[in-house]
Amino acid sequence: MPRPKSDFDDLRPLAFREPAEVLDADEMYTIYEVGRLLQGVDPEEELDIETENVLLDWAIPWMMSHSDEFVFAEPEADEDPGYYGLAPDVDAADSAEQ
Repeated sequence: MPRPKSDFDDLRPLAFREPAEVLDADEMYTIYEVGRLLQGVDPEEELDIETENVLLDWAIPWMMSHSDEFVFAEPEADEDPGYYGLAPDVDAADSAEQ
């Protein structure tokens, strides 16, 4: 249910980091690992399903809005997630200029 802004003491701007600020250019990540890294969580940390789903809710639109900065690798098996990494022409210097 909506609440008045006056109910909150701390309102902050919504800001997302650029992919090159989150991911290592030499690594490939599952969507689950991307979601964790985007929120500053260790990519190998075990999370409950509810938390994992919240992280995915943030990661998927973020990746879609930066889709031109990613490459994709097919999963090893049909039941495994795919892997995502930075496109070869994306680096931290380019992201800082945008």
